[in-house]
Amino acid sequence: MTDSSSDRFVRSHLKTRHLVLLVELGRHGSIAHAAQAANLTQPGASKLLGELEHALGVQLFERLSRGVAPTWYGKVLIRRAGAALAEMDAAHQEVMELLSGLRGRVGIGTVLAPATGLVPKAINLLKSRHSRVHVSVSMSTSKALVERLRGGELDLVVGRILDTEAADELNFEPLTDEPHLLIARADHPLAGRTDLQLEDLMEQCWILPPAGSILRDRLTALFLSHGLEQPAETVETLDLPVVASLLTSSDMIVALPSDAVQPYLEAGLMTVLPFDLGVSMDSFGIVTRKRHQLSPGADAMLLALRDAAAGIYPHYRRPA
Repeated sequence: MTDSSSDRFVRSHLKTRHLVLLVELGRHGSIAHAAQAANLTQPGASKLLGELEHALGVQLFERLSRGVAPTWYGKVLIRRAGAALAEMDAAHQEVMELLSGLRGRVGIGTVLAPATGLVPKAINLLKSRHSRVHVSVSMSTSKALVERLRGGELDLVVGRILDTEAADELNFEPLTDEPHLLIARADHPLAGRTDLQLEDLMEQCWILPPAGSILRDRLTALFLSHGLEQPAETVETLDLPVVASLLTSSDMIVALPSDAVQPYLEAGLMTVLPFDLGVSMDSFGIVTRKRHQLSPGADAMLLALRDAAAGIYPHYRRPA
């Protein structure tokens, strides 16, 4: 915001306590609990919230019988407040790093495939260069991770930008696309078949990502486009160790990029079933926030990701 009224709001009305309260209200959905988390009294928290709503001239939260729920305006402020506090935390961290050599914290989010290859390699590179930087890794769907990135909870994400409304706030550095293969245990009953049909796969128990993910939608579309019902037996998880354990101990099948289970394929514990799903994910890449200066630790993590990607993905072109 750059107009004069916005400038007056930020300089004259907005306090750090307002930002902290907004974030805690978003987390707890209760003025009482948010006040406790923000080290405020409940009347004090209610007063601060009233000040914000009066200054902006909009209702930020609906008062419910059991707590509060953010309005559309409230959701915007919660997200921006989280990002602002993260910026100040990063500023403090950066000063400390400059005083004592490169250290501090970096939060990285990743989708499944790079979590098994790129991200561990990049972390090892970072640790070999800056051993005192603490790295926190979260694995989830692109949508969830990018939302945390926008809110300042993460510094970098290796994933995809799915929300077009968020695209203007983000930088995207493509790494590679992600063709998916049909994976099962090595001695699966379908492993020796050369005439597999989609009807055969419909009868299998599938391990699937959560509803709403791109892969889940594309697998659903695959069956529907052939006039088939969805598989009746499914297990829903993104946890790779759980996936691996289920595959090696049962006749379940899963659609995954080969990189995600390469050690199991090389060890002969899993195999690629001879069926072309025709399912490929959009390119994933490194996602960062525009107009946001990474801390030295996060910037070192970005450099390590680029160096690792250059050794893994043959078509990757790092920025000049």
